[in-house]
Amino acid sequence: MSMASSEGTQETADPGPTDPSERIVSLDALRGFALLGILVINIWLFGLPTVASLNPTLYGDFTGSNYLAWLVSHVFFEQKFVTLFTFLFGAGMVLFLESKNRKGQAGRKLHFSRTFWLLVIGLGHAYLLWWGDILVFYALAGFLVVWVWRWRPTRQFILGTVMFAIPSVLYLLTAIGYYSLSADGQTELEAELLGAFGADLSPEAEIAVYQGGWVDQVAHRFPVMLEFHTIGFLFEVLWMVGGMMIIGMALYKWGVLTNERSTRFYRRAFVGFGGAGLALVLAGVWSREAVSWETLPVLTLSFQFNYWGAPLLAVGYLSGIMLLCRWASDGMIVTGLAAVGRTAFSNYLLQTALATTIFYGYGLGLFGQLSRLELLGVVVLIWAIQIPLSVWWLERFRFGPVEWVWRTLTYRSRQPFRLEE
Repeated sequence: MSMASSEGTQETADPGPTDPSERIVSLDALRGFALLGILVINIWLFGLPTVASLNPTLYGDFTGSNYLAWLVSHVFFEQKFVTLFTFLFGAGMVLFLESKNRKGQAGRKLHFSRTFWLLVIGLGHAYLLWWGDILVFYALAGFLVVWVWRWRPTRQFILGTVMFAIPSVLYLLTAIGYYSLSADGQTELEAELLGAFGADLSPEAEIAVYQGGWVDQVAHRFPVMLEFHTIGFLFEVLWMVGGMMIIGMALYKWGVLTNERSTRFYRRAFVGFGGAGLALVLAGVWSREAVSWETLPVLTLSFQFNYWGAPLLAVGYLSGIMLLCRWASDGMIVTGLAAVGRTAFSNYLLQTALATTIFYGYGLGLFGQLSRLELLGVVVLIWAIQIPLSVWWLERFRFGPVEWVWRTLTYRSRQPFRLEE
């Protein structure tokens, strides 16, 4: 019996969304784990000028406890948790389409409806609230990668890996071109690359914008997001995010994400993949120090270690969560993670609402004012709100509030909301 059926009830012929009783606990727990971990890196984007994320030596204190805060965040969190989340998005796509096919529904049509509304919500989130949005990229990639959902997992894994490699190769070629330029040419290319990452303002100017009013923030954010959603998507994000989605499809079909593999498999993956990924990421830290934190070498060469180490460490993490779900499925930790995972869409937007209220001028205006260590304290505070709130909510409602709206829009009919409905 698969984990899909052993962790839930027999699937019904109801044409609506999946009933809470039919959900796969391991997927929900892993999604919750990923969402909470993403905030450790997103907090840099919420609370610091953009350049601080690209090169932490260019803004703020980078010694002692603040260096340690960066090191822990970079080594154990940066790219690892968004990779997990992207795996799960791809897996969720296959799970959704399989479910609709079993019910005799037009699965692909519903997928496109679902993805369209994800895009609409994401565009509002990105342009009106926060430039670090991932939803638009997920929606755009989701329109494209769905066409391979029926492929055998081996073919999916190969395609996903090749796609994921494309940005890595492009950055290597950029590095080669950089070292062939004159000093003035290198300076110009570095400025262009920083601008492509959204660091087109000085830290002081960016602080002034985000400590100011909402209208000024939208005016600054609009051209940045437009470039991200066009050039950035075509040349980088499509390949990186789309590749990880397709690999997620393969991992789902192989039973890796649904806790169907042996305990021995997960133990070996935890140690083997996790260890290899950690070694690569640490080598990347050494590489950054070796190039004295020069911005363009860091963005094109040193980042490669984390780029390839992150998926390996992510597989180690997912193996650990599968083991945890196997050994303590009814425990407080799994229950809390699964509750966050079941309300992941709502919690993702809640993170933005809380963080922008803390950092932006229409709230407390703390943008650019907190150290990296203090930012980690804000992360713990937001976690302390989200986890118990998610558990409390699901004791009363079937879905998170945004999930309910999304489902209602997808199926064009009001979905039951309270548990007694």
